[in-house]
Amino acid sequence: MKKILLLVVSFMIIFSAYSQPGGLKKLDINLENYQYPYPVKFLKLHNQLQELQMAYMDVKPANYNGKNIILLHGKNFNGAYWRSTIAALSTAGFRVIVPDQVGFGKSTKPKAFQYTFQQLALNTKTLLDTLGIDKITILGHSMGGMIAARFALMYPGTTEKLILEDPLGLEDWKLKVPYTSINSSYEKELKSNYESVKKYQVENYYHGTWKKEYDEWAKLLAGWTLNKDYKIIAWNSALTSDMIFTQPVCYEFQNITCPTLLIVGTLDKTAIGKPLVSEEVRKTMGDYKTLGKTTRDKIPNATLVEIEGVGHLPHIEAFEQFIKPVITFLEK
Repeated sequence: MKKILLLVVSFMIIFSAYSQPGGLKKLDINLENYQYPYPVKFLKLHNQLQELQMAYMDVKPANYNGKNIILLHGKNFNGAYWRSTIAALSTAGFRVIVPDQVGFGKSTKPKAFQYTFQQLALNTKTLLDTLGIDKITILGHSMGGMIAARFALMYPGTTEKLILEDPLGLEDWKLKVPYTSINSSYEKELKSNYESVKKYQVENYYHGTWKKEYDEWAKLLAGWTLNKDYKIIAWNSALTSDMIFTQPVCYEFQNITCPTLLIVGTLDKTAIGKPLVSEEVRKTMGDYKTLGKTTRDKIPNATLVEIEGVGHLPHIEAFEQFIKPVITFLEK
């Protein structure tokens, strides 16, 4: 009887620690209790007097065609949301590398860190050097698009091709939006919950719509808010928000030399700082239908693919429309 009671109590402790009403699961700071679609390895990094770990997936197909591609995630995501993209690319014969940047996913969340796109690009290059990869296509989504563009600028000899999926940094928000301190961003992050995460994604990513399959990515962020270490996660999120706002890449697009594919959802309206400006100014921000064309014209060897009726996440919202031009571009 005592053994049964002990088992029941143990189960209740585990259940209360990892489950919440509505199916929301408390997630570990490094997502140890969330399974990625492929095996995860870790690269040790020595950054800014700290020993850190960078998580990554390395998917090598049996029908390897000799070409490599690395997928760089957005700010509110991690490598797992590339699940369908990894499967399609590896089936087509490409070796697919998918890191979690420092501060994201299963990688270390530093208590203090100076985030720059140069630092994240350097970490990415260190990973590729460790894996013995000297030529690769860089595919970046959202914030990952800013890292990808910076990588292409820093390492043109390594970057065979560049793919930007609804990248941030196509415009300089500092010219329109008043600066928000990191402390203020941190306080806002601390107030996050499932409802606020979903509301943000509905309004900014999915143009007012919501499907059941989107919920996994909202719950990954919201599950962290239940963790006792959420303050560390929130601080890293505030630091990376500041990086995105203060380090636009739009002024250097003309220096990208490799063939570039720009994929844009025409309903995407993503822009940082919209709540801080007037309605009149807000209407001029995040217009990806216009930004896609102006960015294509800035990059010397760029092709633009517009996906109608889709917002900020084409590879989630309209996978077939996304992956077809990607594979065609890669096989040229």
